[in-house]
Amino acid sequence: MPWNKEELKKLYQDKFGDQKLIMVSNRAPYAYSYQNGTARITRPASGMALSLHTVMQAIGGTWIASNCGELDQWDISCHGAVLLRSPKYKYTTRQIYLSTEEAHGYYYGFANQGLWPLCLASPISPQFIQSNWYCYLNVNRKFADTILDEASDKNNIIFIQDYHLALVPQLVKKAVPHLTVCQFWHIPWPSYEVFRTCPWGREILAGLLGNDLLGFHLHSYCQNFLHAVEQTLGAIVDYEKFTISYLGKVTRVTASPLSIDFERFESLAKACHMENRATELRNNLSLQGIQVGLGVDRIDYTKGIPERLEAVNIFFQKYPQYLERFSFLQLGPISRIQIPEYKNLSNIIDSLVETINQKYGTIKWKPVILFKSCFFQEELVAFYQLADVMVISSLNDGMNLVSNEYVTSRNEGSGALLLSIFTGATHELTWAYKINPNDTEEIADIIYLALNDPPAEKLSRMLAMRSWIKEHNIYYWAAQFLDLL
Repeated sequence: MPWNKEELKKLYQDKFGDQKLIMVSNRAPYAYSYQNGTARITRPASGMALSLHTVMQAIGGTWIASNCGELDQWDISCHGAVLLRSPKYKYTTRQIYLSTEEAHGYYYGFANQGLWPLCLASPISPQFIQSNWYCYLNVNRKFADTILDEASDKNNIIFIQDYHLALVPQLVKKAVPHLTVCQFWHIPWPSYEVFRTCPWGREILAGLLGNDLLGFHLHSYCQNFLHAVEQTLGAIVDYEKFTISYLGKVTRVTASPLSIDFERFESLAKACHMENRATELRNNLSLQGIQVGLGVDRIDYTKGIPERLEAVNIFFQKYPQYLERFSFLQLGPISRIQIPEYKNLSNIIDSLVETINQKYGTIKWKPVILFKSCFFQEELVAFYQLADVMVISSLNDGMNLVSNEYVTSRNEGSGALLLSIFTGATHELTWAYKINPNDTEEIADIIYLALNDPPAEKLSRMLAMRSWIKEHNIYYWAAQFLDLL
């Protein structure tokens, strides 16, 4: 039987007793605004954050994150953090206030103009600016101080997320060595030759070695990290046990691919109103009698969106019989617009969509329909059910949970997943149609193949992927990771 909420909670209680779980991430699972003096949820967050929300709903505890919404400095209490509680949550959210300057230097600066392009081997060169580094360091200290205040010297479990908080583990461990500290790095870890270009690589590695346990999606990411530590810090590395000994402390490294709440997405897909919502979408978008392709991404230069759109252009060139018989929907919010490369990318996408629609479109039919909006999970499931073909063409991606969401939402086993070979998910969902995002003609051909393959072939692929995701769900991920502590 697959892992579930009750089993995860039991494992945690049996292993850790009354030790509180303190989740720590850059952003909370939801954003908040104030209405009549009360904090209210205003929009959904990423798939990663919502998967972690599922874990916290099972175990309980406190989630520490930076402000995401309309909280301002006058709301801050408790050492710079405001506590938010909701009856429907099994945990407390503690939000840290970051000023505009801090957010610019730490988040938009060092994290997303430095570490993000560095780790994802992106076509955009990393920018390592000293003032951004100091801001990153100071914000990490602010997180560490809040963790220490929340932990209150008790031996709680500190579970840190991702590349925004690489220095926090060491800061926490130095202050209170007996705390159990672990972290999951949700993006790829680059080769040593790439990582060594970071001027503060030693500090980042030393920070991460404050963890008792450090997780990555793939074994190859683990191996890259071990090599970087060995070459940069001269640490003692055991490549068989995946352990690192440094300054008298041992850190264990593990590969554990993140997943989703299978039951939640399956339930949403089976809800009686969902079929009606998908039909409503089809009618509103004038898609009656038309097969549908779908892309769902935050607008980012690592997601391969221009390559995907060029593949759609080639698809209509090579297979004109699909004119007025196929439309491609591209969903995803604009992100990090303060960074020039993201603003330029958004403009490029607009231009490509306009070109394709002018080239092939008619008064009644659009080849490409673009939504630059953020959708709740329920709305995404309706789009997933609408899509005959899902195209994930990431140039590099730590995991990509959209693939899992699409497959789980296709409760009848229909549809086809086209998955980039450069995603972590491709190592899990081996039954997907594999694509190289750099070969746009190949993508066009595989879209055609997926649309025309026998239903039995597509059903076989989808059922195999659904079975894998059901077995390796978010509860399985959390249980396997936490059990290593």
